[in-house]
Amino acid sequence: MRYQLVLLIILTPWLAATAEAQYNDSVFYHYNAVASGSVNKTKDISNYLLNNALRFGVKKESVSFNLSNTWVYGQQQKAITNNDYTGTLDFNLYKTFKNFYYWGLGTYTTSVSLKVNNQYQYGVGVAYSIFDTTDIYLNFSNGIIYENSDIILNDTTREVYNTFRNSFRLSFKFTVRKIFTVSGVGFLQNSLQYKNDYILKTNLSASVRLRKWVSFTAGLTFNQISRTERENFLFTYGITIDDYF
Repeated sequence: MRYQLVLLIILTPWLAATAEAQYNDSVFYHYNAVASGSVNKTKDISNYLLNNALRFGVKKESVSFNLSNTWVYGQQQKAITNNDYTGTLDFNLYKTFKNFYYWGLGTYTTSVSLKVNNQYQYGVGVAYSIFDTTDIYLNFSNGIIYENSDIILNDTTREVYNTFRNSFRLSFKFTVRKIFTVSGVGFLQNSLQYKNDYILKTNLSASVRLRKWVSFTAGLTFNQISRTERENFLFTYGITIDDYF
């Protein structure tokens, strides 16, 4: 995982520089950082959960690149319940008609709660935004991804396998008076080779802007992997730092 992080960090400035050299429109940078967690400790019980996310994006009129990292760590009675990390590098190419674009991505995931030792996904697809304004955003996406996974079955059996998946995504964002925002994204990834093999991911959040670049955010996250018969559900709240420059 260490090497994937280094590669993502190295590639992002290079990709941004390439985009700037190829197109003469203005460049916009965006970063988003989330820090949240909870601690519960009594005489008999001790548990805590930390949820951190860092995203960085570079966008021009015709192309955009995004790098994101999320990490959830939790313990209950000194036993690790979560040590879940996902790193994603993706790009969007806006070279056709309005609100339609091509996308490509690469992701790496490791998750104690979902029994995933290592999972790599690479894919391409298309997306269309029904609404794409400052206050309303609604987007549908579909594509094909290739996956290489190292997982744990029935808590003891290790399995390494490859598969192609159809990846469908729905994302939305609604903002009221630039203060209150509700957003969400959901993925359904069905295997094209194995019956009843799917991955379901959902993220929902609501935030209230306290300052120009600081918001209070509450979020719900649900993940399910049918092959490992595992799922997790997280409710978090904390501070989000979000700005463009």
